[in-house]
Amino acid sequence: MEMRKSIDEVKQVIDQYRTSVFSGDEKLLRKVFHPNAQMNGYMNSQLVLGTPELFFEEIGSKPAMKEPFKATITYLKVTGRIANVVLYATGFYGDGVVEDHFQLLKGPNGHWKIISKCFITL
Repeated sequence: MEMRKSIDEVKQVIDQYRTSVFSGDEKLLRKVFHPNAQMNGYMNSQLVLGTPELFFEEIGSKPAMKEPFKATITYLKVTGRIANVVLYATGFYGDGVVEDHFQLLKGPNGHWKIISKCFITL
């Protein structure tokens, strides 16, 4: 029962991530990330290393995405107070395709937060 609850809670965080990215809701997006989160990956062939701050600002500065944006969880595993999730997104601001690999932690307050995002545009 506890594992099912944790899986549902992690899915809820990823759903909030999807909603915030689609709608351009920077405030909600910031809430799903841990304050010490890291975000690294490849935007086309350019390596991007750092925090999610630039991503927050980019999402907040653009209008909401249009359909056919779709983001699907292709992998989810919870082990105790840590979780790994892979999210495959198509229609990212038009025809962009992105695969995100998230690591989440369940904090002392019982809330799950994204602590790391590693991504690649395809």
